Amino acid sequence: MSSQESTADEVTVQALFEPYQEGNLKLSNRIVMAPMTRGFSPNGVPGPDVADYYRRRAANGVGLIVTEGTLINHPAAAASPNWPNFHGDEALQGWAKVVEAVHSAGGRIIPQLWHVGTTRKIGSLPNPEALPVGPSGIDAATGEQVSEPLSEQEIASLVEAFAQAASDAKRIGFDGIEIHGAHGYLIDQFFWEKTNRRTDRYGGSLAARTLFATEVVKACRQAVGPDFPIVFRFSQWKGADYSAKLVQTPEELEQFLAPLAEAGVDVFHCSTRRFWEPEFEGSDLNLAGWTKKLTGKPTITVGSVGLDVEFTKRDESANTVTLDKLLDRLNRGDFDLVAVGRALLHDPEWAVKIRDGRSDELRPYSQESTKTLY
Repeated sequence: MSSQESTADEVTVQALFEPYQEGNLKLSNRIVMAPMTRGFSPNGVPGPDVADYYRRRAANGVGLIVTEGTLINHPAAAASPNWPNFHGDEALQGWAKVVEAVHSAGGRIIPQLWHVGTTRKIGSLPNPEALPVGPSGIDAATGEQVSEPLSEQEIASLVEAFAQAASDAKRIGFDGIEIHGAHGYLIDQFFWEKTNRRTDRYGGSLAARTLFATEVVKACRQAVGPDFPIVFRFSQWKGADYSAKLVQTPEELEQFLAPLAEAGVDVFHCSTRRFWEPEFEGSDLNLAGWTKKLTGKPTITVGSVGLDVEFTKRDESANTVTLDKLLDRLNRGDFDLVAVGRALLHDPEWAVKIRDGRSDELRPYSQESTKTLY
């Protein structure tokens, strides 16, 4: 480790390695591999190298793997031909082999179902002729109108595409699904007032702006049945605006979360850039802590776990640091699961090293880590 050595005793660290069960999802511990876009799936098909990449994390003590974002069946879902599809026989066969590899190593895995919305630039591969789509056709980064607002018929087809992906995930052996509703992508564009200026039932109040997401969740639930876990990832911040806020108070957060919880979300994955930061004044609870308090649902926390530089500083390396702040919050029950991103991206043995007290062997993250499937 760098300037900070881990001081947490083994009993405290053990909290990360307690078994956890939510419905049919039985995990050996509380560590989750966070979804991280990798771009190693040519023509949208994950190959043996991708299967081995995820298997290594399962074999080294990660309780639950959330895959990188996988693309639903829509021509404008992707912005790179190397991002993995979650449709078509070849891609789904590839994912089935990933599942088999992870399960053979004793792990559990769920796909993150994704549509990038209007973050997609016009002319992007693999479908350069497809225009970006969003609730109001607005590019979040520029505020410009890049396409016509989605029609209700188009919205219904997107809901069905998410549901089909959920059904396929169950069919090929995944342990649940995660719906990507964060970071300014399609679902989040419905949440965010800046990108949702609709005047129909999909726009207006904060609760009304959750309608698309709740329809997606309900359709996925209908597709997979009552016992298949559905995780929903959301964030305040956006890729185009790190300071963005969907809500300003706990009361607003409750208005936002209640329709999603009622629609059938089992677990909320609460994406922050720094897990230790309080979400609202007057309490040290982070976003995951508040979400659990307000909904009673299990939550996953995430955000620069184990590293000294937040992920938004992309040109910097990051050294490993103490887990004390994290463990204190986990031990008091603020959240149930802990997602680890960059630390696991570079070091597939991160979890087992933490478990066995081998912190001095942890490998620091660098930008070069993104270029290889370690």
